[in-house]
Amino acid sequence: MLRTIADIGKKLEKRKQKVTLVATAVQDENVLKAVLEACDRDVVDILLIGNEQKIRHMAEKSEADLSGISIINEEDDYKSGIDSVKLVHDNRAHMLMNGQENYHGYAVLGRAVIDREHGIGRGQRISHFALCELESYHKLIGITDCVMNVNPGLKTKAAIISNAVFFMRVLGVENPKVAVLAAVEVVNESMPVTMEAAMLSKMAQRGQIKNCMVEGPLAFDNAISKEHALHKGIINEVSGDPDILLAPDIETAGMIYQSFVFFSKAKVASLALGATVPIVLTSKLDSHETRVNSILLAASLYA
Repeated sequence: MLRTIADIGKKLEKRKQKVTLVATAVQDENVLKAVLEACDRDVVDILLIGNEQKIRHMAEKSEADLSGISIINEEDDYKSGIDSVKLVHDNRAHMLMNGQENYHGYAVLGRAVIDREHGIGRGQRISHFALCELESYHKLIGITDCVMNVNPGLKTKAAIISNAVFFMRVLGVENPKVAVLAAVEVVNESMPVTMEAAMLSKMAQRGQIKNCMVEGPLAFDNAISKEHALHKGIINEVSGDPDILLAPDIETAGMIYQSFVFFSKAKVASLALGATVPIVLTSKLDSHETRVNSILLAASLYA
């Protein structure tokens, strides 16, 4: 089981196969630098799809070496997304990454991934998962969903949990503990989020959500602190020891993520899950270290 973000790299030293990452519609220097470093570290082979002239100009500007790097020239962003997914279909690629750290970049890749005829969705919800290392917490902890699902309902939350649980098991956590967050820790019919949390907990108990322990509703304090939970008379196996925090909506997840990064200096790696291959989705908020870590995390699926 991984204890730190750095352990991802150690896990990859024992990987069974070399994998190829496709960066789609590359127009962002930050993305280019990250994929080139991952390639230099022998973590992945890379394919760049986009306007070749612009890519080479970015490389020249940042003094990056593109010798030996495959570039597929495609000036239309959405066609780049389609070409990327086709490479996955043809087993020429094992991971995808958005080449533009903005909403348009997500849309370019997302539209191709979920296309009903040619996409690589698995018929389930695509969701974002961020893995964080905090000095103030005793193990790695995941947050979901910070990027993709704005105001998920019960069915979507169950799918988001399943995606996160799948990946935590890949990382060696056999039976992940999931804290379903709300403003309060009691079920209140005037707060639908609390009712959904209770239903998710019951669904896990009955095996409708598999391979994990789910507890909710839990306020943030009694999710991460057993002492606070006991003070309020809350007794369960998740409080004080969650592997995954499921936020009620994208605003809450985003604020937790940014608080971890800016106040706690968290080390982070993040992915979009639910497709047939992992997708690296980064933003301008992220550091270079986070971008590289995210690529390593995606590659760990094949380790």
